[in-house]
Amino acid sequence: MSNQVRLRLLPSARCLFDEPVQVKVAGLRSKQVVTMRARSTDEKGVVFSSSATYRADSSGEIDLSRDASVSGNYVGVEPMGLLWSMRSDVLHKRFQKTNSLNPHVVNFSVHEEEGRMVAEATNERFLMVDGVSRVPVKQGNIRGVLFTPPGEGPFPAVLDLYTFGDGLSEKRAALLASRGFLVLTVALYGHDDLPKNIKEVHLEYFEESIKFLKNQDKVGSNGVGIISLSKSGDLALSVASYLPGVQAVVCINGCSANVALPLYYKNRQILSALKFDINKMISTESGAFITKYGMHDTLKEENKASLVPIERASGQFLFVASEDDFNWDSKAYMDEMVDRLKRHGKENFESVSYPGAGHYLEPPFGPYCPSSFHGVWGFVEERRHVRPSLLHSRLFQSFTR
Repeated sequence: MSNQVRLRLLPSARCLFDEPVQVKVAGLRSKQVVTMRARSTDEKGVVFSSSATYRADSSGEIDLSRDASVSGNYVGVEPMGLLWSMRSDVLHKRFQKTNSLNPHVVNFSVHEEEGRMVAEATNERFLMVDGVSRVPVKQGNIRGVLFTPPGEGPFPAVLDLYTFGDGLSEKRAALLASRGFLVLTVALYGHDDLPKNIKEVHLEYFEESIKFLKNQDKVGSNGVGIISLSKSGDLALSVASYLPGVQAVVCINGCSANVALPLYYKNRQILSALKFDINKMISTESGAFITKYGMHDTLKEENKASLVPIERASGQFLFVASEDDFNWDSKAYMDEMVDRLKRHGKENFESVSYPGAGHYLEPPFGPYCPSSFHGVWGFVEERRHVRPSLLHSRLFQSFTR
């Protein structure tokens, strides 16, 4: 390794998971071509990596916030490209970061054209700021983790329904707590002593979770917000439609109907399950499937018993949709819900869509996910997530209005 070449991460090599760093290289020869690499290993031992080729300026320096990659996993000026373009070394693996206590560690390195490494630096990307309290919750039927920001409060309360089929994830909840939200993230099945599979969903679980949140000493209002993704999106919509005390819902790439499993409340089925036609899946060369066209039509008469009656809700909605979602047609579902609310004279919503974005809309700067195993359907599915966007700030705004 060269003692002259220096790789710096500014303003610090330690930051939050969703914060950018400025990557700079100095001490190269004038106009020297080098390969920049990033590498990380997740909690399952899966390696994620990326690379891009840069040409130093006349002073022998490279600044990723200024200079364009000429080849590699991306081209052009992409200040955080080495992070968001990281992908698994094996097919169909999604980056797993469920434990909020350990940072996401990324090794950046600089390599000469013949491959020799001349500089490296380690970036520790934490999920929690100092002072955030993390408390596992096992109370009644609830299985999850409660995150409380530092300070006396009061804080807005958020119920995080991360995804339906991936157990419990702490990443988004920990980051929200680091931004001043008191957050309970819960699992529905497959975590702790919860059953590994379920055949129906009961609203009482969410009712109990909301009551638990409201009873926290540092909560600043009578209502709570809910943030959701994919299948948990229709669950969040149902909670807001049938239960009191929900002030805001962020529904990310959710369906307008109750999907896959019937929904019950007080021992009575309130929504039937919208089904999926496996014959309409499209296989890809990688072995994954495009399932976008497989869901039954939500607007057909025989499926209307599965539609979530969002017009009954009194809280605010933020609908977020990816226009290139291969999981299902998130943009069509969003447009359908917006149209329905308008027809009922409602103005309690905002909608935003992202061209070119895939199913996973997550906190920025995580590794890229082209496809992964679907916990509900039981096969590998085209996913693809979006690069950093205005979504992050919109989430925070929706819970603080």
